[in-house]
Amino acid sequence: MHMPRTTSTIPEDLHRLVEGSVEAGIFENKSDAVRCVLREYFDRNEAARNAAAVHNYDTEDASLGTAARLADVSRSGMRTVLREHNVEIEATDEPESGAQDGDASDNQSALDAFDPSE
Repeated sequence: MHMPRTTSTIPEDLHRLVEGSVEAGIFENKSDAVRCVLREYFDRNEAARNAAAVHNYDTEDASLGTAARLADVSRSGMRTVLREHNVEIEATDEPESGAQDGDASDNQSALDAFDPSE
């Protein structure tokens, strides 16, 4: 799986903690450490996770299905989240009459795809 590359600048103390955790064998590499921290942050901060998913959908960087996966909700749940954020849902993303959406268990969390233990 191709993963986009992100570059960041962090304070010296955080850099030392990341380097030390890799050298101590806590993480395989710095990327694994960053993925773990981000995964834990979004797992603990549903509002931030939803806001990021809503932004991606609203700026047309993500489809409804992708936004739902990012928010770790069903497509139906994502429509609810979008309405709560006053975001217009594209007509093509409205359910067809009689269509059923899967539940949240049908969605694999986007961040789970980056599990460093694999």
